[in-house]
Amino acid sequence: MPKMKTNRGAAKRIRRTKTGKFKRNCAYGRHLLTRKSPKRKRNLRAPEILSQADMVRTKRLLPYG
Repeated sequence: MPKMKTNRGAAKRIRRTKTGKFKRNCAYGRHLLTRKSPKRKRNLRAPEILSQADMVRTKRLLPYG
């Protein structure tokens, strides 16, 4: 059986935590920041845990980690 290929786009954006969950950066934090409140921009800096439904699809994209 050949090795499975990792989706390189997903590998650069998503990391696996020690407990097996996946974390990613939040969207909407790169531009048009003048109209966003400081609280919203501060919360966008924190990483987000993927939902259970997205984790199922992500495990296929990242078979080895």
